[in-house]
Amino acid sequence: MKIKDLPISDITLRKYEKPFNLNNREVIKKLCLSLGLLQPGDSRDVVVDIFFALIKAKHAIDCKEIEERAAWFRQENKLEVKGVTPANIRRQLRRLKELMIIDKKGRLYFLNENESLKNIFEEKIKKLHINPITERIKEYCEHIDKMRGE
Repeated sequence: MKIKDLPISDITLRKYEKPFNLNNREVIKKLCLSLGLLQPGDSRDVVVDIFFALIKAKHAIDCKEIEERAAWFRQENKLEVKGVTPANIRRQLRRLKELMIIDKKGRLYFLNENESLKNIFEEKIKKLHINPITERIKEYCEHIDKMRGE
């Protein structure tokens, strides 16, 4: 693959039904699926439990506390406590951080700027990820439209 073929950024977005009659874990899972943090049918869904731990935290928390909360949440939902390893938790935290959903200070993690998820989506994901991608796509479309006129 040529360097020019590597994307500057990318994001996967999916649209699901409205969050009606879903339990807490299912709502978080649909958001993770919607943002491309999970693939449909993926059984390795510990990112849902990690995300839940961060959403429910009243303060910034470290990896150990995230691990404990994620394991508890999986047990609470009668799921195997698999994937709740320090290495996997760090990997999932890195993915959440890359999407600007969470932030880190020292060893502690928290929702970005302690904002609501709606604001994080609008201000971080939409403005800084989605809009620049759609603007570039429009530039390609305009370029192709000009080619068609030649």
